[in-house]
Amino acid sequence: MSNTAILLAAGHGTRMGGPVPKQYMDLSGIPLAARSLAALGSSDVIDDIVLVIPDGDEVYVREHILPAAGQAARKVRAFAPGGAERYLSVLSGIDAIAWDCGLVFIHDAARPFIDRASLARLAAAAESEGTAVAGMPSKDTVKITDADDCVVTTPDRSRVWIVQTPQVFDRALITEAYHRMRDALEAGQVRIPITDDAMVVEQFLHRRVRLVEATYRNIKVTTPEDLLIAEAFLAGR
Repeated sequence: MSNTAILLAAGHGTRMGGPVPKQYMDLSGIPLAARSLAALGSSDVIDDIVLVIPDGDEVYVREHILPAAGQAARKVRAFAPGGAERYLSVLSGIDAIAWDCGLVFIHDAARPFIDRASLARLAAAAESEGTAVAGMPSKDTVKITDADDCVVTTPDRSRVWIVQTPQVFDRALITEAYHRMRDALEAGQVRIPITDDAMVVEQFLHRRVRLVEATYRNIKVTTPEDLLIAEAFLAGR
């Protein structure tokens, strides 16, 4: 069965600053979203892509982003409007999948350096266990603080991971989890911020989520400093 990727390119990029939405910013001559689209589309484990973009941007994306992504643009099968929060954009992307597929890869357009080897590892793990989330063991010591920014505890670093995307799930599993989340939101029963897809599966299906090593290069371009790092990666290639 084929696999579908949801590429989230609907954010505002407020931490990046500037007049252009982050996903459309130039990264060494190619828009950030186009680089991420090309990275996904180059993988043999991804057959179709849903592109989640700001409502009203489809013409711009067709004219400026898809051509810059090259052959990968052929895998874009549907567009979906983004929501006010990331999790609403994911839900929009899930509901836009109108065809049969086995796995759903959920990826942030701000991560242009995901590679084919990582995508293959994620697909293999998700096919086996139903869940597979990209990440890397933390290089740094992590502190848990209270509301006054005082340390409460220091987790064992050997058990701390920095979570990335893609986050990959069996389609039926992630669809049920997000629909339960939507029902809980409408009922006012969600009390904590939802920051990634694994949280939705953990909270609403009580399922174990498997972490799979990607690479430390799979950075999220969020601030101007990240843009400099990304340009350095490309220059190194």
